[in-house]
Amino acid sequence: MLRLLVLLLVLANVGFYAWSQGMLVAVLPWPPDAREPQRLQQQVRPEAIRVATGSRAAPRSASTPSAAASEASR
Repeated sequence: MLRLLVLLLVLANVGFYAWSQGMLVAVLPWPPDAREPQRLQQQVRPEAIRVATGSRAAPRSASTPSAAASEASR
């Protein structure tokens, strides 16, 4: 019984993946707004976002484990 349930779940996942990638357009209708392009249009100044790595990254907040431990012991 459990094997049947697992098999059905795997088949459902494979079917959903195929549908969401557009592989089943001939059989099932493709949702009109599947990729949500309006989200890209709603972004506010996306060019201002920069990914900082290494020493240029923002400093960690005061809630580090050592700071939290010292506050808890007070």
